[in-house]
Amino acid sequence: MKHKNIGSKLDDFLREEGILAEVEKAAIKEVVAKQISQLMISKKISKVEMARMMGTSRSALDRLLDPKNQSVSLRTLDKAATSLGKRLTIQIT
Repeated sequence: MKHKNIGSKLDDFLREEGILAEVEKAAIKEVVAKQISQLMISKKISKVEMARMMGTSRSALDRLLDPKNQSVSLRTLDKAATSLGKRLTIQIT
């Protein structure tokens, strides 16, 4: 029995299923959340302190750090990056 997806690329499979963009967005959010979390740990910044530095609530920071929550604005991402001494860059490829 021959399977149509054996030997194909994952991107091709996800595109055929119509979920490539959704999966890519989720992966990007997970990476960004992990990067921010790791920077907070390396700089010994608590969630309470980070929220204060960003001028936002602890619950908004929790949404940002939740890899499954994709409802984060560019403004929030920029505030987080700036608070950690970083610069947010976005690229369309």
